[in-house]
Amino acid sequence: MRLEYFQLIDRVVDISLADRTISTEATVPTESTIFEGHFPGYPLMPGVLLLEAMAQTSGWLVAAANNFQRMAFLAAAKDAKFRTFVTPGNVLAIQARITHDGSGYAMTEAKISMGRKTICDASLTLRILDFPNDEMRLAMRKMAERVGFASEVPANG
Repeated sequence: MRLEYFQLIDRVVDISLADRTISTEATVPTESTIFEGHFPGYPLMPGVLLLEAMAQTSGWLVAAANNFQRMAFLAAAKDAKFRTFVTPGNVLAIQARITHDGSGYAMTEAKISMGRKTICDASLTLRILDFPNDEMRLAMRKMAERVGFASEVPANG
């Protein structure tokens, strides 16, 4: 996780465009300024960042499914449940599955686990838009390469 850049996904573990699923991994950093206020002496990963990690995982899947011609923006989160605390150093397994795609929106079911235990999940709605410019699209492809799934993304995008 590179919290200072709001890049929460460390790597793509698996992606299947045929099954419309993705699995990613993220390690919560041991040091970050977010822990100074959340909470002093008892550092916890904020729930909003867990939700964002699920949204980013879903966004990578949507971008790949759209041949990197379109990108996803979080529009809504429904039925979000947080079951336990996440602390620095925890390794998170994040999964998402597209349940609907059309009319400029995609819906996903996403969850985060540690080991075999689900720690949070939500139904997400993402707004799908064209990349605003080639610079942004190329930057996202470079980030995709950093997280390890550029080979899964069609080359003509």
